[in-house]
Amino acid sequence: MKRLAAAAVSLCLAAGTAACGSGGDSSAGGVFTTIDALKPGIDANAPINPFNPKGNAFRGYNAEWLGWTKNHLTDPNQFYPGVAQSWQIAPDQSSITLRLHPGGKWSDGEPITAEDVKFSIGLAYTQGGTAYALDPSAAGTASDIKIVDDRTIKITQAAKNPSSSFVRSVMETVIVPEHVWRGVLPADFWEKLRLAQSTAPGAEAARAGITSLADKVISFAPARDVSAGPFVLKRVNPGEALLVKNKNFHNAANVAADQVRILNYTGNEQVWNYLVAGRLDSAPFTAVPAGVMRRITQTSGNAVVRGYSPVSEGLAFNQSRKPYDNVHVRRALAYLIDRKQVTKVASPEGGTASVTTSGLHQQAAKAWLGDGLATLDPYRHDPARAASELRAAGMRKVDGKWTMPDGGPWKMTINVPASFSDWLAGAKAVTSQLNDAGIDAQVMTTADYPLYLEEMAAGKYDLGFWLVALGPAPYNIFQRLYGAQNGWQLFGGRLKHVAPGTEGNWMGGAETVDVPGAGRVNPGELAVRLNSVPEAEQRRIVSTLARTANQDLPVIQLWDYVNTQVVNTTRFTGFPGDDSDALRLTSGVWLQLGMVKRKDRA
Repeated sequence: MKRLAAAAVSLCLAAGTAACGSGGDSSAGGVFTTIDALKPGIDANAPINPFNPKGNAFRGYNAEWLGWTKNHLTDPNQFYPGVAQSWQIAPDQSSITLRLHPGGKWSDGEPITAEDVKFSIGLAYTQGGTAYALDPSAAGTASDIKIVDDRTIKITQAAKNPSSSFVRSVMETVIVPEHVWRGVLPADFWEKLRLAQSTAPGAEAARAGITSLADKVISFAPARDVSAGPFVLKRVNPGEALLVKNKNFHNAANVAADQVRILNYTGNEQVWNYLVAGRLDSAPFTAVPAGVMRRITQTSGNAVVRGYSPVSEGLAFNQSRKPYDNVHVRRALAYLIDRKQVTKVASPEGGTASVTTSGLHQQAAKAWLGDGLATLDPYRHDPARAASELRAAGMRKVDGKWTMPDGGPWKMTINVPASFSDWLAGAKAVTSQLNDAGIDAQVMTTADYPLYLEEMAAGKYDLGFWLVALGPAPYNIFQRLYGAQNGWQLFGGRLKHVAPGTEGNWMGGAETVDVPGAGRVNPGELAVRLNSVPEAEQRRIVSTLARTANQDLPVIQLWDYVNTQVVNTTRFTGFPGDDSDALRLTSGVWLQLGMVKRKDRA
């Protein structure tokens, strides 16, 4: 499943039981077998369309971006080549000029041109997004798209409301062939776009007209796959998708696999079975219990690779509900929860206990904060300090149980989606510790993740598990704490703070917070500024926001994810090693960059 509501970032953590997909023998040297973490449950009837959530376009294999993000700790603008061979970013990120691979061709032999890139950007405008928002006052939008020559295109950012996310948003544009998709956009599309990006009469109608094309783009079904990537879809059934090598790919000579089989799966257990059987040449991050990991590593050829994953798991509070509106209660819970024990139970192979709550993954915190990280309260397990904080909140302990200030019972419920095995185990570990400390705590599950997000946004939960620290861009990191879910709404370049329980504000935090050494700060305003200020100012803001999160605790960070993957070196070698920045990319990108080698040709 995807957990990049923001971000990116994706993690396959859904749990469930299902029969293994259909397959065949993957022992042939030229066949690479894997799963796609972005597409649990292959839909054989879905179109070959990268804009369709279920579409049979697989990122890095037959679906290509302009470039592939390296996920640097502090610099979001480092990339591997994709459809673009090289690029030049203006010092102030006001523009990016992209040069396509010379002689690059689609799988049908047609040249890949700057016109294809411009057309693909037009399709992206129908879907919206940072660089392709239609609102002329939105941050980080493209104001001009200029074809320099057949292989060069320059994209300029609107100067009125710049964003540091602009370049990354452009580079993550999926590129499709204009000669296949041409009929999807109307002939007057670019004229309508110019009007939509203005404040002239008719602009609102033009914006509505472009937005109305979204469903047409999503549902478009090409008769066959015409790919810019290293592979082309040959066939798909409910058990697997089979892709064959694109001989026109610019780096085809260094693509090790002749075919790729992407197996269907619907839950973690199915992936575990594939790995135990040695069926996968690589598997992206999957939550795995320690006992299962021992079985996986006993399989011949299997090896574990670990790297940085810019995401943390947090226990989030709904501060519009008592007693979680009281910071002393939130701090008490932070002192009561033994994060190392929770991580050992919930994510022993894919996580490390958070060093503290800062809003940042600990590796990113070291890079952004330096020595400042050591000045934050680590909230080490300390029942005595927890008791002191609870008493400061007016709570009382009667017959071994903590009560509300009015003497009424305190019953805590932590909500998690039933299908997330690691979240469920973590929540049970937390409630066990809190019950031992005299807090009546229980876990309640929600049927599935979409419903969980819906009910969370509606403010139905007191506490819930919530992904935070989604990097690498600092703006994205702190949006998880001080964005729309906590009341800060950005419209037309203007920021407002809405009341708890309205417009998706389920966290219900205060608009301003008193922070020692910084005075009274508005964390939402600071988070928005991260989108447009230079790096030196970003560092100052990140430091202030980290101290704010550490003191005010809108969430308690429990564990920082480790990108734990499994590769099998029986058939292929050259996989990215520990801490490689390529581990956050699909194995299709590894193959297209020529990292992976066939063992029978070594």
